[in-house]
Amino acid sequence: MNTTGSRRQGVQRTDPRTLLRTEGLAVLALTLWGYFLLDGPLWLLAALALAPDIAMVGYLAGPRVGSRGYNIAHTYTGPAMLGAAGLWLDVSTAVLVALIWTGHIGADRLLGYGLNYGSGFGETHLSTRPAPVETLTESE
Repeated sequence: MNTTGSRRQGVQRTDPRTLLRTEGLAVLALTLWGYFLLDGPLWLLAALALAPDIAMVGYLAGPRVGSRGYNIAHTYTGPAMLGAAGLWLDVSTAVLVALIWTGHIGADRLLGYGLNYGSGFGETHLSTRPAPVETLTESE
């Protein structure tokens, strides 16, 4: 047995999907905390929590169009821009909507719903199974 610590046989690399799901949990928790810290009304949270999923309507035009619309609505860019504009213009409702939108994306990531490939709704960056994880060897 090598006691120098240079061998790490049997240790597996961390699955990125686990990290992305954990990140989703953190995003969801932080956005909810921020929303309630700003005294956001429960009715607005309830009314808009599923609003980004309206983007799924694009799937009626086919998987390529649907995945584009879904992905645009499920990246952090949109809510970041809305939140920044709300802060800049002092529009608290925009900030609250941005927090709800961001929390929705975080919840999706937590549940394993990721950005979609053009081949169909079921294939995402979180659910598509990559090649098996290799174990680390001496050469690594």
